[in-house]
Amino acid sequence: MTKFLKDINLKGKFVLITGATKGIGRSTAVAMHQVGASIIAVGRNKNELKTLKKKLRTRIQCVECDVRDYQKISKVINNIKKIDVLVNNAGTNLPEPFLKVKKSSLEMLLEVNTKAAFNVAKLCTDKMLKLRNRKKVGGSIIHTSSMFGLVGGPNRTVYSMTKFGIEGLTKGMAVDLAKYNIRVNSVCPTFVATPRAKKYLANKKFNKYALNNIPLGRIATESDVATAITFLSSNAASMITGTNIIIDGGWTAK
Repeated sequence: MTKFLKDINLKGKFVLITGATKGIGRSTAVAMHQVGASIIAVGRNKNELKTLKKKLRTRIQCVECDVRDYQKISKVINNIKKIDVLVNNAGTNLPEPFLKVKKSSLEMLLEVNTKAAFNVAKLCTDKMLKLRNRKKVGGSIIHTSSMFGLVGGPNRTVYSMTKFGIEGLTKGMAVDLAKYNIRVNSVCPTFVATPRAKKYLANKKFNKYALNNIPLGRIATESDVATAITFLSSNAASMITGTNIIIDGGWTAK
């Protein structure tokens, strides 16, 4: 019988994950390791990187680096022997109403969510293309976007602007890199129960706002997002590029 179900298998693949110390990035590192990948975890928190390395033990390299530091991140990526998958996950948010957005907040979000994301994607793509048989083995780039890269929300004007930009970057890269068999996609989660988000969700008013807008009536888990990213990284998604997986419990369907 012909086998139709493709496996989610990353054995022999080298995966670079930015923002890997906590939340979605850390969970994705664990998920991908479980299906055989070798992990290059990049993050700013040295202690968190140590605990991740201790948890996974094998097939993991941890690098302390701020993605905004172009010289350092370029050196890190250039020194890596091979990259098959990039999870472009590092990002931040500083919720403020449009009329009260601080200049410092604007610059921070643009630096991290847009400029650094572009730079990391370009550097990793250049590294991917150095493999002679790249077109045969393929490659995958996944940007961590947001449902607020598809719709607006209160106090998230600048964040939405940066994530809408990530959606544009995803589509543009997918078109340009298809000839090299490098697929580019994004994931667009709703609020996820990460350590950072839990602080907001502890507020009863905010929690009610979130749950009332999610038809499934629950907050996304780190595992929900990590599983989608792992799928997009694998050959199980070999015909998927230039699009997104929306992990929002139905928020944007309304």
